[in-house]
Amino acid sequence: MPVFEVFNTEGKKVDEISLSSEIFGGEVNQHVLWLVVKAQLAARRAGTHKTKTRREVAGGGRKPFKQKGTGGARQGSRRAPHYVGGGVAFGTSPRSYVQGVNKKVRRVGLISALSLRASEKKIVLLDDLNLGEVKTKKMASLVEKFGAKKALVVEAKENTNVVLSTRNLAKHKWLPPEAVNVYDILNHDTLIMQASTAKAIEERLTKSVR
Repeated sequence: MPVFEVFNTEGKKVDEISLSSEIFGGEVNQHVLWLVVKAQLAARRAGTHKTKTRREVAGGGRKPFKQKGTGGARQGSRRAPHYVGGGVAFGTSPRSYVQGVNKKVRRVGLISALSLRASEKKIVLLDDLNLGEVKTKKMASLVEKFGAKKALVVEAKENTNVVLSTRNLAKHKWLPPEAVNVYDILNHDTLIMQASTAKAIEERLTKSVR
């Protein structure tokens, strides 16, 4: 089982903890990471795009000009796609971009992301994450202590001091443990959380396979 150092908010090592090698030391499946990230980004698309076809645009109820004798091509309506203001041929219409990814694949993806960050020594575990007050400067200082350029702080939403203090940091992000996902782990270079949170994530991912 991989052993992780546990630090306090001052950046000093205070303990060590062992985490499951299956969750934090597993094989990094690059293809599954790609599948899950692709599905996550696709699901974020609104899919509300819409263009009007020739039957939906206004006007053009009568024939523009007579059929013969004009020297031009015959026309039936100014709503045709080749007219300015006409309908769009083969245009976009509302649709869902959601891509189905089953639970087992999502689990493998999350384990791969956690294992990748663990192998890079980019998972920072704290014995406690209590700021005492809402102070963005304190949170920024904490993140800097561990050399994180773009940190993902995983902490329960009940800890409002951390939630509100992290919210104002442009490059860093807060997420509750239940919302940890592949895209956000890969999109941030360092994962910061309490040791107890890491244990809870380990337990959740272990149970999901039973």
